[in-house]
Amino acid sequence: MSKAIRDELKQEVAKRRTFAIISHPDAGKTTLTEKLLLFGGAIHIAGSVKARKAARHATSDWMEIEKQRGISVTSSVMQFQYAGKNVNILDTPGHQDFSEDTYRTLTAADSAVMLIDVAKGVEAQTIKLFQVCRKRGIPIFTFINKLDREGQNPFELLEEIERVLGIRSVPMNWPIGMGRELCGVYDRMKKQVELFQGNDHSTIEVRPAADYNDPAIREMAGEYLADQLAQDLELLDVAGDPFDYEKVRAGELTPVFFGSAVNNFGVQTFLENFLQLAPAPTSRRTTDGEVEPDDEKFSGYIFKIQANMNPAHRDRIAFLRICSGKFERGMSVKHVRAGKDIKLSQPQQFLAQDRDIVDTAYPGDIIGLFDPGIFRIGDSLAQGANLTFDELPTFSPEIFAKVSVKNALKQKQYLKGLDQLTEEGMVQVFRSIGPFEDTYLGVVGQLQFDVFEYRMKNEYGVDIQLARTQFQFARWIVADKLDASKFRINSTLVKDKNDNNVALFENEYAMRTAVERMPDVKFLETAP
Repeated sequence: MSKAIRDELKQEVAKRRTFAIISHPDAGKTTLTEKLLLFGGAIHIAGSVKARKAARHATSDWMEIEKQRGISVTSSVMQFQYAGKNVNILDTPGHQDFSEDTYRTLTAADSAVMLIDVAKGVEAQTIKLFQVCRKRGIPIFTFINKLDREGQNPFELLEEIERVLGIRSVPMNWPIGMGRELCGVYDRMKKQVELFQGNDHSTIEVRPAADYNDPAIREMAGEYLADQLAQDLELLDVAGDPFDYEKVRAGELTPVFFGSAVNNFGVQTFLENFLQLAPAPTSRRTTDGEVEPDDEKFSGYIFKIQANMNPAHRDRIAFLRICSGKFERGMSVKHVRAGKDIKLSQPQQFLAQDRDIVDTAYPGDIIGLFDPGIFRIGDSLAQGANLTFDELPTFSPEIFAKVSVKNALKQKQYLKGLDQLTEEGMVQVFRSIGPFEDTYLGVVGQLQFDVFEYRMKNEYGVDIQLARTQFQFARWIVADKLDASKFRINSTLVKDKNDNNVALFENEYAMRTAVERMPDVKFLETAP
């Protein structure tokens, strides 16, 4: 590789920050995303997911059902530039039922921002998502939100983060008051106070302070809050963890920022700190070893497929995370699974549902590829090599329902919708073995059924019937010989979309019994 090309790649990679925002529902994730986009100049007015009846909705929530319910149910990708950095935000669904799509999206991130509600602390969905990030060893930055409301003691929140999540924390700033008494935050690194100005933070008012005992703080906040701040920070200086950049990069220490996204308070400071501390794109694991971002040859993988992003055009978009090399519009790459070369002629970048054709992109960037039906989640695209990225986890569904079409004349549209939404990864489909073929859907959570039913009706014009079953577990079967008659009591044998044998069990006892009766059979939690 010529030095000029390598230098260009290194320079572009160093500019990129690709991160996911994770939280429990209602912690303010979509609001934080919008404020970051505002600072990046990507949007000029923030929507509100709460104002469901208004015409304005959150930019990152583009699907009609999201606008109606006021929640994010599909991962969005948004790009903007700020302070010389190219920022890619992956806004993941917070709802617990959408963990599968969320988990896949997290594989495309180089770091994560964990959003915590100051009143509620660490919640169930945050724990699940944190564990996925922790397994991948990616840096995690924490934003404790809604400081303008009454909440838990900051020390209790830090203790909860360590106890529940098992990660040490280092507060980068510290609240001066909370709720109605909120005056501002003290920046421990820069030794300054950022003032809270209600809902107007179009310009940040900052006052320098020699330290946290500076008389200017006492004058601004009053005796009680100034004393409280001094006591808290003395304790942190003695007993708290010091800032350690290497531990942050290794995912062992989380920098903590306090603020209020809805008021724009602390968001810009957080963004500027985050862009300095968060890592640029790093190497990625493949079946042939690590691929470095500044490798000359282009490579990337599909982590998400979304059908009907533009209902008028009935399009399918495959989301590609670029891992190495320079992407150029119209380039030919190898579709590794299919074993053939394809031309990437209409690549797009995103601001939620708004898309622009992109001519060049670099490692860390997320681009959308028009999908005529050739891509699957997990597919690798590469120049001159059979690279397969070892990034995407698969999950065993926990809720199952029989699905059928209400109007037999709509069978063709029904099969098309079932096929496309299955490939998108929204549901897993199984077919029974025998003369009467039943179709089962498997999901991680109930909301996936609701969205599946909604999208079948609105995007494919098909009314479906879903009948919940008693099955709770799916196990993929690997065996030289298989006796289907052994799966008749509290279980059934089905085939997945790739024709693998799968056993569905009603309870743990039925599953354990089957495992004991068939010692020569392998029961796998995910597809082989």
